Amino acid sequence: MRPDLGSFTFLSRKILKNHFYCRYSSTIPNPCSFLKSNHELKPEYDVVIVGGGHNGLVSAAYLQKAGLSVCVLENRHTVGGAAVTEEIIPGFKFSRASYLLSLLRPFIISDLKLKEFGLKLHMREPYSSFTPVHANRWTCQPSQYLMLSSDLKLSQAEIAKFSTKDAENYEKYGERLDKYVKAINILLDNRPPNWSSNQGYLQKLKSFRPILDALLAVKTDIPGFHEMLTAPAEKILNKWFETDILKATLATDGLVGSMSGPKCPGTGYVLLHHVMGGVTGKAGAWAYPEGGMGAVSNAIAASAAQLGASIFVNKQVTQILYTKERKGFKACGVLLFSGEEIRARKAVFSCATPEITFKRLFPSSKEVRNEVFGEEFVQAIDGIDYTSPVTKINVAVSRLPNFIAKPNSEPGIVQDQHRCSIHLNCEKMAELQMSYLMAAGRNLPSESPMIEMVIPSSMDKTLAPEGAHVCLLFTQFTPLTPNDSLWHCLDYKNKYANRVFDIVEQYAPGFKESIIGTDILSPFDLQKIFGLTGGNIFHGSMGLDQLFWLRPVSTTASWFPESPLQGLYLCGSGAHPGGGVMGLPGFLAAKALLN
Repeated sequence: MRPDLGSFTFLSRKILKNHFYCRYSSTIPNPCSFLKSNHELKPEYDVVIVGGGHNGLVSAAYLQKAGLSVCVLENRHTVGGAAVTEEIIPGFKFSRASYLLSLLRPFIISDLKLKEFGLKLHMREPYSSFTPVHANRWTCQPSQYLMLSSDLKLSQAEIAKFSTKDAENYEKYGERLDKYVKAINILLDNRPPNWSSNQGYLQKLKSFRPILDALLAVKTDIPGFHEMLTAPAEKILNKWFETDILKATLATDGLVGSMSGPKCPGTGYVLLHHVMGGVTGKAGAWAYPEGGMGAVSNAIAASAAQLGASIFVNKQVTQILYTKERKGFKACGVLLFSGEEIRARKAVFSCATPEITFKRLFPSSKEVRNEVFGEEFVQAIDGIDYTSPVTKINVAVSRLPNFIAKPNSEPGIVQDQHRCSIHLNCEKMAELQMSYLMAAGRNLPSESPMIEMVIPSSMDKTLAPEGAHVCLLFTQFTPLTPNDSLWHCLDYKNKYANRVFDIVEQYAPGFKESIIGTDILSPFDLQKIFGLTGGNIFHGSMGLDQLFWLRPVSTTASWFPESPLQGLYLCGSGAHPGGGVMGLPGFLAAKALLN
């Protein structure tokens, strides 16, 4: 099917007219074999799931596996939500929004047999992080780049080029994080404690068990654990290290997707959130799925479909239906744009953001929503922070970037640095803070954006023609509604993209000349194309005021992922434990209904 072109532009038609064209390929024989045709849509199912994001697909698989009949209705032409692969430029397949895999829980991969359905991972070894030093700083740096690895000895050797003290502390820092991650994983894998007023005292008390287990996991270091969850990333990193390039590189994990600088409280937790994964059992390891992130969603969908779930695309849900019963209101199905009503015997699941779920899919009248959900809940939903700092730029290039800090040994030969997350404009903590302040203080796109570049085609040959590559640029900080223009103005978007390309050019001369085409996704585009309210990739900011028992909101009217409307469950990233391709919101929602 023809992709939504969004903000696609060609920057070099001459190169495109050459041999850079290949047909769509995938890691599974037929990537759409799990889709049902329109005439197979039934009027009633046990569970109707709004949205075919990866979490909705996870819910579908577990519910169908338990014997319920499940229907997934996706608005776009493809399933996966933000975890999709799209061939925006002929011959080049982009992980268009999310672009790396780590947080997907190993037990979900095992339960749903995702490897049998085509999930193949390319692990980034021996190095996973590359921070080149800008050429104008070489004279004041002992090395021209810093590389980090999942291999402790390799990382320590790299860090020792800058500081032997930091190299020694890096092992202790990693051990401390490992302990905290074990505690956090206990909290991630379970529902937050139960505050619902309609639950018994013993059930509420039992729901606090995961918190006790988490505290036992950190043993005598509960104050340090508390500090990690609440402190700024800068404060945490300053306690361990003295080298600015090391601290800045590590701090980026605390800023990804967050309109926050390294001095902002709570970024310590976001830092922890991005190192708590490990899809192959190796802590903190990130991988490129073969075929892009869409291959992850396709594998989940194929698993769900084989179990019997019905999955449909191009099905726009315009309203969640409900009935008034003796004990209150109950979700009973959905209304499609086509006018069809699909009934749900047991529950409606929503993989959409809380704003879409509880506002746009219900009557616009606040009085009606107050009656259905309760005034306190409606007010809390209206107050959720969806601030996004992200502009994603997908770039097709005719050749590998050549970084002057670590030059290519030969043209076209992939080296360690090309497989890594490449951090540009990330040599100093102060620069990260200033980049954030430009957006937060003046409501303008940063003039010196933080850039994370990945080149998945360096390991996955299915993504680009021979010799060519896809470069994915995750950039911050860019507000949703800048003071000086609007993102739907193509010239404005291109101006920002060119600013980013100019920075990349300073580290890798010739990059701009190699560009074949681009797909620029501002916060506005992420909202419009993927339904990410505010352009926020996590379905709501990951600050401590919107996590755990506060996600999406604190309420005594229900026990999330159940909502105050009986039979309506939130199964997307707006529910606990939050964003990232981890599958847990979908798993926990299914578990809640089955229990």
